[in-house]
Order: sequence, then C-alpha cells, then structure tokens
Amino acid sequence: MTNVALGAEALLASLMAQAEGRGVDLITLRALVEESSQAGARRALASLGLDDERARRDMDELRELLSAWRDAKRSAWRAVVTWVVRLGLAVLVAGMAVKLGFLEALRG
Repeated sequence: MTNVALGAEALLASLMAQAEGRGVDLITLRALVEESSQAGARRALASLGLDDERARRDMDELRELLSAWRDAKRSAWRAVVTWVVRLGLAVLVAGMAVKLGFLEALRG
C-alpha cells in the first residue's frame, strides 16, 4: 500500500473517530463513507470515459489486445533467439569445415 493510501486511511479513521465521538452512529458514518467512495469512483471512471454500458466490453477488448501484444512480443523474441542460434551453429559448422579442410577436398 502506498504512503498516500495509508495517509488517506489514517485520515478517514481519524474523521470517523471524531464523528463517533460527537454522536454520529457508526453505521450511518460507514454508509456515508461507502457512498462517497462509490461517487468518487464513478467520477474517476467518467473522467476516463469508462462510465457507459460499453465500458466493460472496451476493457475486455483492451485486455485481449494487450494479451495478444504480449504473445506476439514473446514469439518475436523466440524467433530472434532461434535465428541467432541457427546462425551461430552455421558459422561454427562452416568454421569446422574450413579448419578440417573439407572445402579443399570438395574443390578437387
């Protein structure tokens, strides 16, 4: 948990203790905190454009796109590594052929 979140929790706990000390019952206070939290979350989602009925579908599509991107990136790295290994082996075989004189034997 971040320092900001811990500070917010401490502030909330302090305010709840003060309100309870002044006669506000804890159930009402918790309901007020819950409603204000939900209202804040709705405002945050609205500011991101995620407050309509398509938001869930949009988020699912973004997750699928991100997953596909990660798969493609992983496949590309595997292909690069495979080709580097193949190239290295080809150079090694060619070097061995030169060292052992196979090229001269092929010439004649």
